[in-house]
Amino acid sequence: MEQEYQDDKGVRKALDQLQSLIIPGEQLEAWAIQVRLFALVHRRKLIAATTGRLLVISRGLLGGFSMINFRWQDVEQVDIHSGILGSALAFETSRNSDLALGKTSNGRIRLPGLGPQHAEQVYRYAQAQDQAWREKRRIREMEELRARSGAFPAGGFPGGIPQAFSEGSADRLKQARKLLDDRLISDAEYEAIKAKIISNL
Repeated sequence: MEQEYQDDKGVRKALDQLQSLIIPGEQLEAWAIQVRLFALVHRRKLIAATTGRLLVISRGLLGGFSMINFRWQDVEQVDIHSGILGSALAFETSRNSDLALGKTSNGRIRLPGLGPQHAEQVYRYAQAQDQAWREKRRIREMEELRARSGAFPAGGFPGGIPQAFSEGSADRLKQARKLLDDRLISDAEYEAIKAKIISNL
């Protein structure tokens, strides 16, 4: 633990609780806790980034603690703001399926008053996870769009291309255009998909 927190019993207790929540195979990558000023009006909160999820831990007024956690694939956006009283992390979350695009955000959580150095570490790791999952979703969407446009998957389709792939060309063109507008595919990828759809008309 960093020197600045060596004598902070609240931080030590929160970190002990955090360690007890780490599951086998999971590693703690970064954490941040609200500064002492926030203890004057309410219990401080701790935010932690592990290899598998983002956790927020709050101590109860009468003992114990509560925790909310989000898988990285459900964290849609993370922002950081620095000020006189510390840094604030804000993130939006979704509870939809792992690789689904077009997810609807169902929550925005903001934690002000975090130690700046630790908040930046959590932010950097969260950003890396966000980029990784965006790329996974982009690849998944590309695969689904290629399948709908009639492109052959690796190894081809046994018995030929399913009939459904020849229907709804206009919708598939709109989907491809939306991916391009959202910068999930390149111009070259869009043109290749468009050409494939048109060739199947």
